[in-house]
Amino acid sequence: MDLKIKGKRALITGSSSGLGEAIASMLASEGAEVIIHGRDEERTKSVTDKINKFGGKAEYAIGDLTTEDGADRVVAAALANGQVDILINNAGVYRGQPWLDVTPKEWLDTYNINVVSGIRMTQRLLPQMRKLGWGRVVQIGGITAIQPMAIQPDYNAAMAARHNLTVSLARELKGSGITSNTVAPGAMLVESVKKLILGMAKQNNWGDNWDEIEKNAAAQFLQNDTGRFGRPEEVAGAVAYLMSPYADNITGSIVRVDGGQTFSV
Repeated sequence: MDLKIKGKRALITGSSSGLGEAIASMLASEGAEVIIHGRDEERTKSVTDKINKFGGKAEYAIGDLTTEDGADRVVAAALANGQVDILINNAGVYRGQPWLDVTPKEWLDTYNINVVSGIRMTQRLLPQMRKLGWGRVVQIGGITAIQPMAIQPDYNAAMAARHNLTVSLARELKGSGITSNTVAPGAMLVESVKKLILGMAKQNNWGDNWDEIEKNAAAQFLQNDTGRFGRPEEVAGAVAYLMSPYADNITGSIVRVDGGQTFSV
């Protein structure tokens, strides 16, 4: 299926690894020109080179989005070779701390990293999208925004803010040809998560082979309907669909990719 995004230029923040890298790779495979963003130049350039090697079109931008100067540098690099049609606000961090261990300063830092960094990029790139009369803005949220856990309360609240700003932005963009949506993953099997599960397998008697371990870990921690952890490419697939003209009538929406883990209609 042709998603009809060939030639569109997409900036994916936090795309030097994990979900961001998967999203960038899929958009590139659909013909979009992708701008890889990260703070570590070597790692960011490595992802860029990998995409170019396999026939995609990629360049990169380095900068810390938690500062105004850093955001300015990233935007300047992103616009240096053309317009930006698509913005994926993916960059973020979580610490997994208990409620009472998270200091007020850490709450502020988490909000700056996970919410304000995306606002910086959105405000800088929307004016040129409006001139184009077409655009896509996607926040990568999370199901803890809908179904918060006791731990990482700062992260849960930040994800809820991402979900909320998606809707207000969609109202702001009414009639502009630009859509604003959230893709909300559940627990994803990125490298760090798989390593953690394997490290816990023996003490929890989850089995000896990966299929068995994943099934038992998912049953204990996720209790979702698919009985497994999500894959980064599944999130990337949801994002790619929202880029397409087939999704022109989808805005202000939350697309959950959580295996049915969220108990919500």
